[in-house]
Amino acid sequence: MRHDRLSGSIPALVTPFKGGEVDMDTLKKLVDWQIEQGSTGLVPVGTTGESPTLTHEEHEAVVEAVVTFAAGRVPVIAGAGSNNTVEGIRLIRHAEKVGADAALVVTPYYNKPTQAGLIAHFTALHDCCTLPIVIYNIPGRSVVDMTPETMGKLAALPRIVGVKDATGKIERVSQQRAACGADFVQLSGEDATALGFNAHGGVGCISVTANVAPRLCAEFQAATLRGDYATALKYQDLLMPLHEAIFLEPGLAGAKYGLSLLGRCTEDVRLPLVGLTDGTKARIRAAMVHAGVL
Repeated sequence: MRHDRLSGSIPALVTPFKGGEVDMDTLKKLVDWQIEQGSTGLVPVGTTGESPTLTHEEHEAVVEAVVTFAAGRVPVIAGAGSNNTVEGIRLIRHAEKVGADAALVVTPYYNKPTQAGLIAHFTALHDCCTLPIVIYNIPGRSVVDMTPETMGKLAALPRIVGVKDATGKIERVSQQRAACGADFVQLSGEDATALGFNAHGGVGCISVTANVAPRLCAEFQAATLRGDYATALKYQDLLMPLHEAIFLEPGLAGAKYGLSLLGRCTEDVRLPLVGLTDGTKARIRAAMVHAGVL
């Protein structure tokens, strides 16, 4: 797969539920809608896809389904991360077997490995398959931060092709360009700062907001990638209240509520997450009206 296909607006897809079970019919409709609206890739079973509360069987079924539903129209970057290297190897080999285009692999959470441990973990995943790997660096959830120096060492491996950077530190893009090279694919993992991220050399966003406003997010990303930051700023002004409102409570719950207002899926989430408070619902609704998507 050409690495330049990993760019633009790539929604971190929600996993829709019906009666507590994964709703594959609705998932197919969401995939088709996302592609019709201009999304340039799909990430199934990231955190926004409720990977922490899906069973392994559900996780694998969702990845396989999204690959099937996308049918080669856009790249599918399968969530395949774990804090257990053996489990991560199983998930990434499954993603490869069912035809995913790449894998998104989070830094191991909870057990707080050293930088040497991160290098060993990602090297083992790299060596176990032939899929391109996008590192997911999100210190706020994993409680470990991969340094640009460590990322540079991993970028020397042929199939470690990029990063989803959710540090919120815009300067990281420049630091990682220096450490990893200008061709290393840098994708924002934080919607609100995606404008500045791309100005520093990023090429896209793995987005939560794109679940709810896929066309706006796709047009915003396209504007930045052609260097039209005046147009991109207009989109940013439309989208910023939605970026903020969706993350007042866990973002996947916000995204599902927004989708429920559009009639596209239920707002059901699995414990320990719960439905949104009325105040957050009102903020999301108002932000969707402001953006012109409701």
